[in-house]
Amino acid sequence: MRVDEWIETFWTILNVKPKSLYDYKRLYLRHLQPILGHRDLSENIKVDLQRKILELPPQTAKHALMVAKSIWREAILFGLCENNPTTGVRPPRVQVKERAFYTWEEVDARDWGRYNNQVRFLALHGLRWSEAVVLTEKDIRDGYVWIEKSFYGSCKSKSSRRKVPYLGFFEPLPKTYKALRTAVNKHAVTIHSFRKTYAYLLKTQGLHVTTAQRLLGHSDPIMTLKVYTAVRDDEINFAADKLKGYIESPK
Repeated sequence: MRVDEWIETFWTILNVKPKSLYDYKRLYLRHLQPILGHRDLSENIKVDLQRKILELPPQTAKHALMVAKSIWREAILFGLCENNPTTGVRPPRVQVKERAFYTWEEVDARDWGRYNNQVRFLALHGLRWSEAVVLTEKDIRDGYVWIEKSFYGSCKSKSSRRKVPYLGFFEPLPKTYKALRTAVNKHAVTIHSFRKTYAYLLKTQGLHVTTAQRLLGHSDPIMTLKVYTAVRDDEINFAADKLKGYIESPK
């Protein structure tokens, strides 16, 4: 059986969340289907797969390989082939870079073109794009933004269903991710950067990390800590001045 034939059944049996399924399909169509779709499941495609994986950016390669491994794992369970050609294939090393972000004051001072209000709304409410893009005015009531759904249907997790204080600037987001991404990339940030802006705002206003966890919709407090404890250069400079002042002050 060709991979393209098996993949139609594979999507129906894959037990993942709608968001993950959407990402898996996109990765397959964009990166794996052109080199594997016409091949038989029993063929040894290891060399071609490894070559393709090494061509991709590290993070993309990691996820594309995960899709390939899932395809053959399930094919073996269904008795469609005996050997898994993805065994031993390795992705390039992922190098995690610190995401750039702006403070609320910096966001507010910039001109974001046609998406001025949408960007400010994201920065002041910390929503994921998938949560914000489906919002309507009906979701803003009693002084709160109620997050109860996402672009993929249900929210990412139980903790993602939440309410956050409404601070203004709501306008519907463009229905395609690419339009807004293009606009914000011109300022050397990503759409997700505005969640970090929001987290930093919570931090500088003295809100406890557990409160931040609820407002950001994180299920894992460790994730909140990673975002919430972001430190900017001006804070280091402030710390230096405070410490020097303490050391040099008369005792």
